[in-house]
Amino acid sequence: MIDCMIDELKTKESVFWIPVEKIKPNPYQPRKEFDEPALKGLAESIRQYGILQPIVVTRFERETEGGGTTVEYELVAGERRHRAAEMLGLREVPVIIRKEEPAKVRLELALVENIQRQDLNPLERAQAYKKLSDEFGMDQKEIAVRIGKSRESVANTVRILALPEKMQEAVRKGDITEGHTRPLLMLSQRPEEQKELFEDILEHKISVREAERISRRIARERARKVDDLPTVETRAFEEKLQEMLGTRVEIHKMPGGRGKISIEFYSDEELYGITSKLMKKPESEEEERQEKQAVLEEPFTL
Repeated sequence: MIDCMIDELKTKESVFWIPVEKIKPNPYQPRKEFDEPALKGLAESIRQYGILQPIVVTRFERETEGGGTTVEYELVAGERRHRAAEMLGLREVPVIIRKEEPAKVRLELALVENIQRQDLNPLERAQAYKKLSDEFGMDQKEIAVRIGKSRESVANTVRILALPEKMQEAVRKGDITEGHTRPLLMLSQRPEEQKELFEDILEHKISVREAERISRRIARERARKVDDLPTVETRAFEEKLQEMLGTRVEIHKMPGGRGKISIEFYSDEELYGITSKLMKKPESEEEERQEKQAVLEEPFTL
């Protein structure tokens, strides 16, 4: 997507060579972490082949103390190339100069460029989405359309910001994955258990799937009364439904063979996803029978 945008710009605007020191960072750049080895690799590539794709900037004229004007440029796209050029000590770099864009457009361009190139860590993405929402009034559906992701994906990423700061920092550093944040968020109302699970994930390298099992079990056992605890068979059905739907499920049996199933969701997007999964029917009666039998025969462990 970004490459297409750059190609389109090339056909409409000329490429100029300007001094590296005149290019200022984009204050709306969502990425805060830059991989040093990767930058060195890019710098070596530039040393051998040059900058193959021009940097995109906007042009500003600022008044000097003496009453004159000076020209500066602000990055729109290409910060890694600019940093690599600085690392090499290059004096000038090729740029395409765009007209000055509103702040919203500059943030959107920087966000889209980095997400399309998968350069942002999950916490940076969450912060960037929140900035688009808080500062520019974009809802999650609009953000999803702009960056080419699902609304559910945007909603789940933003929820990372509801975690304690220490856990957010672990996401930023890559000590835990974005997938691990889901079971941690399920324990938001139980901070002690949430902290314990977080520490277990770090210490024992617990997988996302296992963390989800632990989180659901904790949430379920704490929420129920002793005389309402499920049978092994009922719990097996709960585990299967939770695995299929990706959220907490409780089955409550009542006298006379009656009962109810409770399914938790954390956003409209998650509700839509759960509904879609529930509406998917087995292709035949035999397939349905086999699915039921598989649930009953599947080993269950506490």
